[in-house]
Amino acid sequence: MSDEISLAATTVNAPDALELAGFYAEITRGVARGSAHWAVVHGPNGSLGFQQVDDFRPPVWPQGDPPMQMHLEFFVDDLDATQARVLAAGARPFDFQPNSDHCLVYADPVGHPFCLSTWRAPVLADDVTTTDG
Repeated sequence: MSDEISLAATTVNAPDALELAGFYAEITRGVARGSAHWAVVHGPNGSLGFQQVDDFRPPVWPQGDPPMQMHLEFFVDDLDATQARVLAAGARPFDFQPNSDHCLVYADPVGHPFCLSTWRAPVLADDVTTTDG
């Protein structure tokens, strides 16, 4: 036995898990499987889980009630081309775009914020890595 913990996936609340999984499968060119209660998208670079919640309320971005508690970020090569794809799939852009030179923020069909970014990942000034709390 081992005490190893591996990062597996992020699970997102939704009014209909399979419906929202279908949106993310479409934009990531992944495959959605499951039901309205629980679904998973397996894509070329990872997996996302979706769970149905009865009292789902979308977060209000950039601040509001309920507040945003997380958002998904996707790396892209071309903001214009990928914007066309996510809009066609049902996303909507937010009015407030704080970093539009390299990152665009959208709401998925149920209101979760997500970003398309030409930055692969933020680099921290002190570049600290924590592995043991």
